Amino acid sequence: MDRSRGAIILTLVLVGCGSPAGPPVGFVNQTQHSNADLWAIWKTAQDKIAQRVDLNPVQRFLNQAPADIRGGDSRALSVVPRQVQVASEPDVLSTALFAATGNYRADPTGLIACPAPCSLRYAAAYSSYQPRLTNYAASWELQDDNFGIVLEYEFENQILTELGYDMKWR
Repeated sequence: MDRSRGAIILTLVLVGCGSPAGPPVGFVNQTQHSNADLWAIWKTAQDKIAQRVDLNPVQRFLNQAPADIRGGDSRALSVVPRQVQVASEPDVLSTALFAATGNYRADPTGLIACPAPCSLRYAAAYSSYQPRLTNYAASWELQDDNFGIVLEYEFENQILTELGYDMKWR
């Protein structure tokens, strides 16, 4: 009887010490790729940020601004995805893209509408941080190398946000 009581008390103490810091680790994977694929892309994003932090690629593209590149941040190696939803969206049709921007791209365009506060109207992918999600143009799904590059950039954004970086020009 005393042994059972001791085991119950020990279990309650251990459960009380194990309260999670946030949502469970992992992805809400709505892609045709495996969780292992997403983890590999996340790991590449972590490694890149640990080596170098590029804070303004969009600003350089749009405004030819000088680069804002910082030294690596090793804290990136400890950032894990916490229920980041990863999903595709249908590509914007070329006719809609042309009507909105005056730019023509053949279908599939490889672009989706990027909701505010995006710096761009259309992009290959975008991320949101509340809720945590990364959406990408569906046409990228089966282009393995390009799919990885598109998601890697967005996973970098997820990690940089978690680390408190200014994301205005990412």
